[in-house]
Formats: sequence, structure tokens, C-alpha cells
Amino acid sequence: MMHGLIFTAIQSFFATTHGRRRWQAVTSAAGVGMSDYEAMLTYDDDQLGVLLTAICDDLRLPRQEVLEDLGTYLVSHPQMESLRRLLRFGGETYLDFLHSLDDLPDRARLAVSDLDLPPLELREVDDGLFSLTCRPGLPGFASVMVGVLRAMADDYGALAILEYRDRQPGGEVISIALVESAFSRGRDFDLGARVL
Repeated sequence: MMHGLIFTAIQSFFATTHGRRRWQAVTSAAGVGMSDYEAMLTYDDDQLGVLLTAICDDLRLPRQEVLEDLGTYLVSHPQMESLRRLLRFGGETYLDFLHSLDDLPDRARLAVSDLDLPPLELREVDDGLFSLTCRPGLPGFASVMVGVLRAMADDYGALAILEYRDRQPGGEVISIALVESAFSRGRDFDLGARVL
């Protein structure tokens, strides 16, 4: 069974980007029997593949591109500020953030105890060159991570080149070239939550 947060993230991404009516048409075409997902429920694993296929057909885009866009949305859209905050606690710089990725599944579980993200393993290949292995467990997770990593580089003001490399027996690999840590001014971030 798959956590409802995954489905609500996809719903929010698509409905916000392309409209509620189009989202309803996609879920109808997918034949999933619903258009509103609940974050704290679980859904059949098969439903994710069916839903993503319907989205890709509607957008006429490959799955990897759609999932990368989802990853970017998860970090950059104002509705997703809580996830951005969780990621920014990884460190003061993009390099700190990269080194914190091994702990990301555990940090996610602290926020949502029954959310199981696949293990991540960062390896420094050379000065400024890294490989991130996304272990099996959640189909498309590596593609989502490419979008997340790209958006986080912008968030920190870093210049990074990211490339989905390949699928290996131990997982999927993303290549990260950190060209410049302070390329531009990043987005403002305060450790303390704002009082409204």
C-alpha cells in the first residue's frame, strides 16, 4: 500500500498547474474511481502507475519529465513551504544539503511516521562532483529527486548541473556537478516559523 501523501502531492501539482477540471478529467480517464485523495490514507500501489500514465498521456510528456516537474513543484510552490522547510534544515549551504540527503528518509519519518522513502546514498566522486543513488522502493523517486535537487540549488543560490544517469541493480543514479556554491542570491529562509 502507498501513502496518501504521495497521491495528494501529485493531485496538488496537477490541479494547481493545470486546473481542477483537467485533474478530474485525468482521474476519470485513469479509472481510479476518485479525484480527491486523502493524505493520511493508503492506496493500492498499482494506482500510482495508472494515474501517472493518464497524466503523461494528457500532458503528452514522458514520465521522467513529469516527475521532475513534480519534484520542482514540491520545493518551489508556496503551498509546499513545509516541505521546503524540512529540506532546508539539511544545512546552510547547498553542499551541506547534499551531505544531509542520506538522512532525508529518517527526517521524513520524523514528520510523518509511516512515510517510507527509499534510502539515499551520496558519494563524492571528485571535487564538486557527486553521485546520488536512490535505492529501490518507490517507482519514479529518482526522477522526482532530480526536480527537487534542481529547485533546491536555486533555493540556495547554487549553480548545479544534474543528470539522471541510469538504473543499476542497487538503484537509480543521479549525477550532481556543483559548479558554484554562491552563484546567485538564494531565497530567504528563517529557522523559526513565522507567526501570522
